[in-house]
Amino acid sequence: MKPKSFISMQGLCRNFNTRGDQIEVLKDVNYELRAGSTTAIVGASGIGKSTLLQIIGTLDRPDAGTIMFRNQDIFQFNEERLAGFRNQTIGFVFQFHHLLPEFNALENIMMPGLIKGCNHKKINALAEEILCRVGLTDRRNHLVGELSGGEQQRVALARALVLKPAILLADEPTGNLDEKNSSIVHALMLSLNQEFGMTMIVVTHNMELAGLMDQQVTIMNGKLEEIN
Repeated sequence: MKPKSFISMQGLCRNFNTRGDQIEVLKDVNYELRAGSTTAIVGASGIGKSTLLQIIGTLDRPDAGTIMFRNQDIFQFNEERLAGFRNQTIGFVFQFHHLLPEFNALENIMMPGLIKGCNHKKINALAEEILCRVGLTDRRNHLVGELSGGEQQRVALARALVLKPAILLADEPTGNLDEKNSSIVHALMLSLNQEFGMTMIVVTHNMELAGLMDQQVTIMNGKLEEIN
């Protein structure tokens, strides 16, 4: 039996105007993802990988097309509902960790829950739990500047996962890390994906990471195509 679609992209198009010229980045993208799957979006720079990830994450809107999440057209949500959906359903990890330097590791991880309005005691406990899971319990009170690059990215991963989102989106999550730390983050992402049952989509140039995913896709002539 074919797995039930969890995320369905239908006819996604995205254009950009540059110096009066219109550039078609995404042209009629159609793709379906099942719950708990892992997907790597690979390919050369400038083909629209990050643009597609931002649209899936509702950080940008398509010029045409829809994304159905559990049979709901998410771009029909108003901005307030869309922001709530993003906070509760999607975790983001970027190449640059975007941690808040004035807060320590634990406080940074708590941020999504505090934004959601969670009880402080509850979100503190969840943050402690995920901090332990990424192996940084002894660094909980360290400020961002006191952490190594690998530790900062693990804190960013923990922050993305503290609310146990249904979807994890990662854009070059180990692009700034050395081989050792990259391998640590790769292993954590795959382990936590299996543990939480989330759907993970990763934009990466790292073919080692891409090879760990269930499927690899690329963008050719504005369309999404499977390559394995």
